[in-house]
Amino acid sequence: MVGRTRNTKSKRATLADVAKLAGVSAITVSRVLNHPDKVSDDLCHRVREAIDTLGYIPNQSASSLASARSQVIGVAIPSLSNVVFNDVLRGIYDVAGAGGYKVLLVDTHYSPIEEENMIRTLLSQSPEAMIVTGGDQTRACQRMLSSAAIPVVQMMEILEEPLDMNIGFSHFQAGFEVAQKLMACGYQRIGFIGARMDTRVQQRMAGFKEALQTQDLYHSELFTTTPSPSSIALGGELLRGLLSTSGGKLDAVFCCNDDLALGALFESQRMHLSVPKDLALCGFNDFETSAFVNPSLSSVHVPRYEMGVQAAQMILNVLKGVPNKEKQVDIGFEIRMRQSTRMASA
Repeated sequence: MVGRTRNTKSKRATLADVAKLAGVSAITVSRVLNHPDKVSDDLCHRVREAIDTLGYIPNQSASSLASARSQVIGVAIPSLSNVVFNDVLRGIYDVAGAGGYKVLLVDTHYSPIEEENMIRTLLSQSPEAMIVTGGDQTRACQRMLSSAAIPVVQMMEILEEPLDMNIGFSHFQAGFEVAQKLMACGYQRIGFIGARMDTRVQQRMAGFKEALQTQDLYHSELFTTTPSPSSIALGGELLRGLLSTSGGKLDAVFCCNDDLALGALFESQRMHLSVPKDLALCGFNDFETSAFVNPSLSSVHVPRYEMGVQAAQMILNVLKGVPNKEKQVDIGFEIRMRQSTRMASA
């Protein structure tokens, strides 16, 4: 047909092509790609300029086979849409990138089976290390991680028996201490709102419940949970339901995350309930928004960026033969009491 030409593929540029265009050896190109700190700035510039000109894509598989190093760190998190993991990932990327490593990221959708499948896929890419979330992997997944014979960091929570290295905090203790704070403020009819209900949320709820039980203040009808993903809208819905089942006899509510707490706050305002006079609220994760709503929201702050930084640094230390001072790090948490609870005026 007139005006149509045959679509042909251009030949893929090779490492030798880059070397020829840059006027250097293939070994120099390889060093620029894998160990740029060992090559002069001038040579790096020439090689990278040639790479850009040719659109060269390194053959990572061939490089890995030749050097037995992939320079890849696999990372598995439960959700790419959950902003809680943004800061953690930023810390991992910052440290890994500065150390000359690439991050291969997968989303496990809060499913142990999906996590097993995704980690099997990651391990097939020969990563030099793995960072995974929590400790509720399937037994098959744990066996895979152990038999891979690479450094592994489990993050986001403190584990009794980590596979290798571990960094996080006690969600149980965080929930326990939130209940103590609310009771110290004088609240007695204290409820809990939870969504998604993954293992870490369950630990927060368990600690919260145990603290209330120590003062005989636990009432099962004041606890409401759902397996549905959390959202601001869901927070309002759950609060309205909780107020209905409790007959309105509710002093304070601990929400398992700030999404739900913000929804509960907005719903309280729609219902003309004064926070904290009529109802105190506390969230978890301490999103930036929580400090700027009116009234400002009490929440549990976790140093998520620092957790990501330390998780990646623990990995790099092992890969570089530098011993870690500790194989398990409790990064801690801080309960930030603001205007949504009476503690702010104490």
